[in-house]
Amino acid sequence: MSDWDGLAAPDAAEIEAMARAAMNALPAEFASAAAAVAIQVAEFAPEEMLDELQIDDPFELTGIYDGIPMTQKSVADQPGGPDIIWLFRRPIIDEWATRGDIGLQELVIHVVTHEMAHHFGWSDDDIASIDRWWE
Repeated sequence: MSDWDGLAAPDAAEIEAMARAAMNALPAEFASAAAAVAIQVAEFAPEEMLDELQIDDPFELTGIYDGIPMTQKSVADQPGGPDIIWLFRRPIIDEWATRGDIGLQELVIHVVTHEMAHHFGWSDDDIASIDRWWE
């Protein structure tokens, strides 16, 4: 009998709870802006999204911000729906298992924080300048 017998991977609700805890832990100056962003958890990114991003392997995308960054919003914008942070459960779990050097909650916090930075108008290059996560 192995140590993994009887264990199951976290489901979408557990990943969402980790993400909401990460959002709730943001500093006060970001809390109101963060509260306006919805969180959705799916098994994988939809094919259309992967095609648009030119990603062949669905395991390569752990999360994405879907919305208009705050730096680009205008009072003239007609809301088409809430800004959303999408988290993709299977790629997150796969990265966590493959890395083996961080906890699942820590990885979810990282993905949420990265996508929230996009909500605040940061580019991937801006984020990489202070968060060299891949190293």
